[in-house]
Amino acid sequence: MSIVKDMSMAEYGRMKIEWVQDFMPALSAIKARFEKEQPFKGLKVTLSIHMEAKTAYLALCLAAGGAEVHATGCNPLSTQDDVAAGLASLGVNTYAKYGVDAAEYRQLLEAALSCHPDLIIDDGGDLMELLSNKRRDLADNIIGGAEETTTGIHRLVAREKAGVLPFPMMNVNDAKCKRYYDNKYGTGQSVWDSIMHTTNLLVAGRTVVVAGYGYCGRGVAMRAKGMGANVIVTEIDPIKALEASMDGCRVMTMDKAAPQGDIFVTTTGCRDVITRRHFEVMKDNAFLSNAGHFNVEVNAEELEAMAVKVFKRRNDIVGYELSDGRTLNLLAEGRLVNLASGNGHPAEIMDTSFAIQALSLEYLVKHGKGLEKKVYEVPREIDEAVSRLKLDGCGMEVDVLTPEQEAYLNSWEV
Repeated sequence: MSIVKDMSMAEYGRMKIEWVQDFMPALSAIKARFEKEQPFKGLKVTLSIHMEAKTAYLALCLAAGGAEVHATGCNPLSTQDDVAAGLASLGVNTYAKYGVDAAEYRQLLEAALSCHPDLIIDDGGDLMELLSNKRRDLADNIIGGAEETTTGIHRLVAREKAGVLPFPMMNVNDAKCKRYYDNKYGTGQSVWDSIMHTTNLLVAGRTVVVAGYGYCGRGVAMRAKGMGANVIVTEIDPIKALEASMDGCRVMTMDKAAPQGDIFVTTTGCRDVITRRHFEVMKDNAFLSNAGHFNVEVNAEELEAMAVKVFKRRNDIVGYELSDGRTLNLLAEGRLVNLASGNGHPAEIMDTSFAIQALSLEYLVKHGKGLEKKVYEVPREIDEAVSRLKLDGCGMEVDVLTPEQEAYLNSWEV
């Protein structure tokens, strides 16, 4: 039985799901094969991913392969209620509502796990947190799972090192088809799409501060520069900092960047990246946003404690007026801005990421029972298979080495 806000919204939700299908050729090709081969027949799959149209299509792809699918969100502000209703109307067990509090959010996660799944897909680690701690009773059937975020992988690796990882997990986040396209190009476009839609203000000529220069940060900085912004990057990794400099960004500490920035975007996956001492020196009307998974990168609690007035300025923008008259603007409560106040990554980008997810679960069905309780990289052949499906779907081709070229590359002789 599904738990959604309003089933009367299902028709528009289905329309949104149907729309993205036209732009996800790799996942569509996998879905067609799954329908014939039924790799998940008799198995239950629980997904905790941002509940929007592309995710819904992944759920339908797994269901086409014979799985009994139970889907929920992974962030209280990223669920689209119409899509949740649409997915439920298509026969997928769906447990997701926009804007729930922490207690109801956990109830929805537990409802999605109550089927005692054989496989899971996690986004940020909320399912794993429950299965490893308070609801270990729901993990008895699990063969393995997949995780697609940097934040979630950090937590999985920590569990593996401590010897408490309950079952094998696939590191989808670091697959090339995910990291290169999703993290860089998907985040780069969707973050700015959300910020511009939410603020309705100009990016050109402003100073943008990007915290972190991993693949997500690179994408955000690249698109900001393309729209005419002056970009500052803050980093803890000297190699990434040097790369940012060579890419044309100014590099400095957050302490030095704080008084200069007009728009701040955090992409680190760490906590307390922007805190009280930074708020104290920021410009009037600076904008604070987060593109990391959890709402801990911008310390909203400290900001609220400093404020003499807290007020809504626009949808998904809260103003914090400080005692000296300055106002700082926090977007989407400091949650993942591209989903909490936007539509997430473009469908073409999530095509490759979700194709990797689907094939990783198929890999676990075939090999999972023989794997140790560790975090595993996605096999290269899966990465390459998804790339080829994507190229085929987009009408593109690549060259093939001749036997003579292969022999040359494998020889030390000129």
